[in-house]
Amino acid sequence: MNRVTLFVNVILPLPVKGFFTYRVPFEYNDDIAIGKRVVVQFGRKNIYTALIHSIHQILPTTYVPKYILSVLDTTPVVNAIQYKFWEWLASYYMAYPGDVMNASLPAGLKLQSESKIVLNQEFNKDYSSLNEKEFLVADAVDLQQEITLSDVSRIIGQAKVIPLIKTLIEKKIIVLKQELIEQYKPKIETYLRLSQKYQQEDMLHQALDDLSKRAYKQMELLLSYINLTSDARNHIKGIKKSVLLKSVNAPSDRINTLIKKGIFESFTKVISRLQHFESQFNPDEILLTEHQQCAHNEINNALNQKEVVLLHGVTSSGKTELYIKFINETIKQGKQVLYLLPEIALTTQIINRLRKYFGDKIGVYHSKYNEYERVEIWNQVLKFNPDSNKTDSMYQIILGARSALLLPYQNLGLIIIDEEHDTSYKQYDPAPRYHARDAGLYLARLHQAKTILGSATPSIESYFNALSGKFGLVELTQRYGGMQLPEIEVVNIRKDSRQKKMKSIFSSTLLEQIGESLTNNEQVILFQNRRGFSLRLECETCNWMPECQFCDVTLIYHKHDNQLRCHYCGYHTNVPDHCPECKSTNLKMQGFGTEKIEEELDIFFPDAKISRMDLDTTRSKNAHQRIINDFEDQKINILVGTQMITKGLDFDHVRLVSILNADNLINFPDFRSYERSYQLMAQVSGRAGRKQKRGKVLIQSFNPDHFVIKSVIENDYTGLYKQQIIDRKKYKYPPYHRLILLKVKHKDPRILNKAAYNLARMLKNKFQNRVLGPEYPIVSRIKNMYIKHILIKLARGSQIDVAKSIILNKIDNFHKLADYKSVRVVIDVDPQ
Repeated sequence: MNRVTLFVNVILPLPVKGFFTYRVPFEYNDDIAIGKRVVVQFGRKNIYTALIHSIHQILPTTYVPKYILSVLDTTPVVNAIQYKFWEWLASYYMAYPGDVMNASLPAGLKLQSESKIVLNQEFNKDYSSLNEKEFLVADAVDLQQEITLSDVSRIIGQAKVIPLIKTLIEKKIIVLKQELIEQYKPKIETYLRLSQKYQQEDMLHQALDDLSKRAYKQMELLLSYINLTSDARNHIKGIKKSVLLKSVNAPSDRINTLIKKGIFESFTKVISRLQHFESQFNPDEILLTEHQQCAHNEINNALNQKEVVLLHGVTSSGKTELYIKFINETIKQGKQVLYLLPEIALTTQIINRLRKYFGDKIGVYHSKYNEYERVEIWNQVLKFNPDSNKTDSMYQIILGARSALLLPYQNLGLIIIDEEHDTSYKQYDPAPRYHARDAGLYLARLHQAKTILGSATPSIESYFNALSGKFGLVELTQRYGGMQLPEIEVVNIRKDSRQKKMKSIFSSTLLEQIGESLTNNEQVILFQNRRGFSLRLECETCNWMPECQFCDVTLIYHKHDNQLRCHYCGYHTNVPDHCPECKSTNLKMQGFGTEKIEEELDIFFPDAKISRMDLDTTRSKNAHQRIINDFEDQKINILVGTQMITKGLDFDHVRLVSILNADNLINFPDFRSYERSYQLMAQVSGRAGRKQKRGKVLIQSFNPDHFVIKSVIENDYTGLYKQQIIDRKKYKYPPYHRLILLKVKHKDPRILNKAAYNLARMLKNKFQNRVLGPEYPIVSRIKNMYIKHILIKLARGSQIDVAKSIILNKIDNFHKLADYKSVRVVIDVDPQ
């Protein structure tokens, strides 16, 4: 046994600074390694899964370190490059190492500490002083040795059990202990095979003869087994018990009888929860068009000189075929590929296309996968061996949303960030509040990999970096196969309203175009970036509107549930039948969301198959895929949706796309509103006419001459960029300045106002007029927490790391003040 005294610095999954040192028991000296999980005690009672960050022999001088309790892994679950990436994420986004660990590790790799109840050793089992519920709990603990809090709830038949537990602890009848619960459980399948005796042909024939005389049903089962395992090798590997039972529709006890007779033997295997796919086509055989081939050559040339290339290609220009070519070239070099997409909805279509070329080499990773599936993908990526042609890993290509960035890659060769402009790449809560595009660039640098950013409407920052020479720039201006860009028409709904041409929320022009498309067996997409039925309920007598009890927002009406709902905290209530202020029954729905559009379309087009794609209809794991597949198969005629239908989806039969309210997008009070509204309208317009026939886009607006709408009609991204970059420079916004947003929160608005003012004053002492605020945001209270914003602008090229260090120091000093210990300060670097 190695008797050297060792210590480990570990990362705990908690929002606390730095690392914590623990001593290693001698018996674990040979088991520890950087990247392995260990069980440690933190505080008096709590037990956590920690990750070993470093190993050393330096005894802390200020405290006596506790021992690690156990080592959980035989091999590390995190690698060295990952740790470097985590350190950068924590530093750049001003987060704690534990925040990054929590965001990165799948839940299945984090053991949970569960409270168990056991009898107090001092309890003399005198139950006379206990009431009925106390007796039931104490008796159950005595009988079962230990029980969980959920067991207590079930025993006494009530949800709230803490007061009862507290009473029993005070009476010294029970004590609480913490026990770690392993989250991840491998999937186990029972297999069957012939016992060694009956693998001999003569013995097998004898068994069949015996069974045919006395147990015909068992003989039928044995014959089915022989047919299913006709290959001799299958006799050794066996077959699934469930498959054999299903083959003859037999009960389980029939197999158990054959096991008792010694004919079958059963055994278990750990099997994957992930589906297997075979490739159908060779990516080398993809024929690029002249324009695509030219772009391919330009990207190659640019990647020889730059680490990052921005591919600015119009919608339906064939960017995916180019991605497939570069993926194929990278995996031939024995390297891994990460393909990032902003939305889970997009992965459905893209994964189907990529699997045709790469089959089982592709893994998919996003939040709709359950914790067990995510652990399996994590382990598969971790198994990849860049130093060997042979690997146990199925996956050399990972496709996913932003969380896929955090997997344990061994040797990335290429990162593709499609729709790089999309705001969904930004993590908002909890910390770390990273942007997957920007973090992806740093991850690529760690692996010395190349990065391709793709978009029809690049972010202002990325286009600026490309024009300034930091990134390579390749432009693809032709649609695939010579398809024309859609014809765009704007309907002035202010004018149509005056002329009584509006029918509910639809212009007469739009209804005519929808009718024509349906007659020609073509599909229609309608876009409205608001879910729900009605945006608000209003009393026409006194203008009262129902508001959330916990947030400063009006409640949105959802007709499906017949409830008013808050989209921030989930609070819901029934629809009132009269105004609580003036008692009037004259309540009117104002505004419209996707649910109302879906219902009203059914009035105008009763024979059409109409479906909706928004957060309310896509909560389940496969809901995205089901809706997209139905639309592809023309089982849906009209698809109504929020921004998730704007992102890179490709449908063959869509002729008409309509944006029902462009003004809501343009008039949002944010310095990025023109950029965002242009991107959304251009992207949703790109869904029209994506195959043989030219599409049509119809935009409804009260202000049809607006600069952004004209830019969309003329497909003039460059014109929009030039106008926006002047304003960004003038008002000190990205890409010329970096932003750090501090969200100051407290449940008492008086304490918040005072705290925000003092924190801003502390920051202004150092940063002067680069600090704006504090100001209330548009929604100034969420989940009963009042909010104020402080915005810090830092010039590009200035010492950003020094500035961040000063900000953190000021926040620490602020929290040392007794009045502000309960005030929460949320840091958002590069807010979107």
